[in-house]
Amino acid sequence: MAISAADVKNLREMTGVGMMDCKKALTESNGDMDKAVEWLREKGLAAAQKKAGRTAAEGMAYAAVIDGVGVCVEVNAESDFVAKNDVFVDYVHEVAAVVAHEDPKDLDALMECKYPGSQLTVKETQNEKVLVIGENIHVRRFTRFGEGVSVAYVHMGGKIGVIVNLETDLKPEAVETIGKDVAMQIAALNPRFWDKSQVTQDVLDEEKKILLAQMENDPSMANKPQQVREKIVMGKLNKFYAENCLLQQEFVRDNSMTVEKYIASAAKALGGNVKFSNAVRYEKGEGIEKRQDDLAAEVAKLVK
Repeated sequence: MAISAADVKNLREMTGVGMMDCKKALTESNGDMDKAVEWLREKGLAAAQKKAGRTAAEGMAYAAVIDGVGVCVEVNAESDFVAKNDVFVDYVHEVAAVVAHEDPKDLDALMECKYPGSQLTVKETQNEKVLVIGENIHVRRFTRFGEGVSVAYVHMGGKIGVIVNLETDLKPEAVETIGKDVAMQIAALNPRFWDKSQVTQDVLDEEKKILLAQMENDPSMANKPQQVREKIVMGKLNKFYAENCLLQQEFVRDNSMTVEKYIASAAKALGGNVKFSNAVRYEKGEGIEKRQDDLAAEVAKLVK
């Protein structure tokens, strides 16, 4: 089947692998993107699958703790210029306040809530903002943590918003540093899971399959007995946890300990108990399709 330039481009962005290898992977996989990623990993060319789609849409990911309630929202706009506009930024902040105070069950309910200081709904206010700003804007998603102690972190003025929710017997201000450190780790490394207990059997089976295939393609490993390779794979799964699970990751500010051990150590130093409960990480435009850029032209000649 014909492989498009856009497919090569998307696979390159997902895996970080060179364009020619991406084209070959798609050809070998009959254009199936997931199978192409798997093919590249089996050949040892891609260390791990990145999240599909390029973060390209504009707007803001915003996180805040409002009257003790943790809120993370994403509001999209058409251009980076508008995303920095005070009218747009104020709208994002007020939407977060509505989420905190009104606890809407979903986006539809949020849009029907009253906008702060107005008789208009959030939806009606949004329509007015569109007329003022001159671009389409819309609230894409939100998360609210009403229990426990939440700590917010916003990276690069709204590129990434993170809320970390903790269970603790300490006062919120006492655990602010712990929460912020963990939130920064989440922003930087974007773990697939919070804890290894969340990794499902199908994910482990897929990793095991890929690791065994890599050994088949490695001359130094291919002749080893199957049971030996199985044992090696089981050992490598611990590395998978360390790379993909927040609490099992090395703590970026002190790589002598995991995030889980950092939380326990910091809590002990404060004389209380702190347990990671949940978190959310929003990256603006994550997974939203945007018009093809010039990279497509670069790879077009490869797929003729």
